[in-house]
Amino acid sequence: MKKTSHSEYLKLETVYLKSVYNGFVSDKILVEQWQELNYVSKPKFDECISEYENFETLLLNNNTEVKHFPKDSNTKIDSIYCRDASIATDFGMIICSMGKEGRRLEPEAQLRIFKANDIPVLGTIKSPGTLEGGDVAWLDKNTLAVGHTYRTNSSGIVQLKELLAPYNIEVLVAELPHYKGDKDVFHLMSILSPVDKDLAVVYSTLMPISLRNELLHRGFTLVEVPEDEFESMGCNVLAVGPRQCIMVAGNPITENALRKAGCTVNTYRGQEISYKGGGGPTCLTRPIYRLY
Repeated sequence: MKKTSHSEYLKLETVYLKSVYNGFVSDKILVEQWQELNYVSKPKFDECISEYENFETLLLNNNTEVKHFPKDSNTKIDSIYCRDASIATDFGMIICSMGKEGRRLEPEAQLRIFKANDIPVLGTIKSPGTLEGGDVAWLDKNTLAVGHTYRTNSSGIVQLKELLAPYNIEVLVAELPHYKGDKDVFHLMSILSPVDKDLAVVYSTLMPISLRNELLHRGFTLVEVPEDEFESMGCNVLAVGPRQCIMVAGNPITENALRKAGCTVNTYRGQEISYKGGGGPTCLTRPIYRLY
């Protein structure tokens, strides 16, 4: 088996997480930070622990190697959503530049861990560029989609293209709408989750027509998330293997549609760790390697 980072759906081999203990830290820290970081309400720390342990168990049951980012006093509770501070490529990690001010120290914290663990680094997005990992998704091994959002700006996208140009990676830019404004978390992966080479979970209502047509042109079948399940993160689905999905419980229409498409689906209760902070299962993980 060979390893790659250019996939959102192949068998998940190695992943980094930031646990509740290392990310949320304590109820006291949650009290201090949840409002400034625009959470729906304060997560309940004890329930967060239970939810997170269930989520991590789903990954371990997949025989995935789970590594952990350590506690870091320089980062805030949003660092539990560890996908956003970096991007994995076959040529090394790309260290992001956060569009949310309260998260600006997360990329440097991840960089230290990658260096300490001999994980190659391709480059760093520099200010005034911003780029967050939740705004990028591999469509295939040679194509990376990136959302132009309030968290990822034009300068960040230009730098991403420059880093990947020597490797003939096509970068497709999706112009995302204003939606709830610059204080809300609205990433590309809020509306797109590839779960196989030709299957993706989408919320078409907020998807650019050009991106939706591109997916169809590439032969993707689209699992459409209904309006009632968008805010509850029905569209944020983590594939731990082709058509092997993890999603937040409480989205039965999307879950059933995935099963009808031939997927296996495991769910976790994410009211505290996902819904309140706007970070579903893809956000809670920083995949490093997948197998093919």
